[in-house]
Amino acid sequence: MNPDAKSQLEPLLRAVALATQSLLMLDYDGTIAPFRQYPEQAFPYPGFSQLLQQVVRTGKTRLVIISGRDAREVVPLLKIQPHPEVWGLHGLQRLRPDGRIEVSPLDPAAVQALAGAKNWLFCQDLLYAAELKTGSIAVHWRGRSECEAEAIRGRVLPGWTIVAKETGLNLLEFNGGIEIRAPQADKGDAVRTILSEMNSDTPAAYLGDDATDERAFQALNGLGLSILVGPQWRSTSAQLWLKPPDEVLDLLNRWLQACQERDALSDDTRLEARV
Repeated sequence: MNPDAKSQLEPLLRAVALATQSLLMLDYDGTIAPFRQYPEQAFPYPGFSQLLQQVVRTGKTRLVIISGRDAREVVPLLKIQPHPEVWGLHGLQRLRPDGRIEVSPLDPAAVQALAGAKNWLFCQDLLYAAELKTGSIAVHWRGRSECEAEAIRGRVLPGWTIVAKETGLNLLEFNGGIEIRAPQADKGDAVRTILSEMNSDTPAAYLGDDATDERAFQALNGLGLSILVGPQWRSTSAQLWLKPPDEVLDLLNRWLQACQERDALSDDTRLEARV
């Protein structure tokens, strides 16, 4: 990790070491797991699940995954027991550690607009490349040739751009595809809800990689550290940039060490009290 990134992380990690509770929010694909052509094969980078499991077991950090996927897809990939809280569908869905699922209701107008977006794909013979989710539709071209990817994108955009403009749906490109989704909730809404459930002085961080994470960065800025994850820097609202997987793995290691320092400080305090 470059010295500048380390210097920006030091205040946060010191706060984690001193706090009774901290908050670590993570996007999934592209942040703690590599992109795969087949989403069901996108397991976390080596060592990530074990580190996150250890962080959870310290009892000092509330770990939350915030993903564009259905939350129920993320849990078996994480291999963390008990599984952490997972927000899916860009904040529309909340899967709690006890298994309860909450899904925000969709506006009927958004449902109708998404039907129009799906119909466009049908007319373009592109349903084979589509992932239909509650509140959104994603078209993927990851793993296809550059020529084929550009052809798919060129056929999706004309119709979806009109649908988004006329109905207020959000249209965002991501690494390997494009998604159109209802505006009822986004990752920023998830971050704000989670923060509202924590003490105002809780040390917090959010790590994400693409355009769908920008709302989360904006929601956290001023209240915690927002971190862009990616092989290259891009224009972003995030305060810090880390390259995956090594720099992210280093951060998780240091976060775990900070939680363990808190345990050591507590032990020292108890010992001093007995003396």
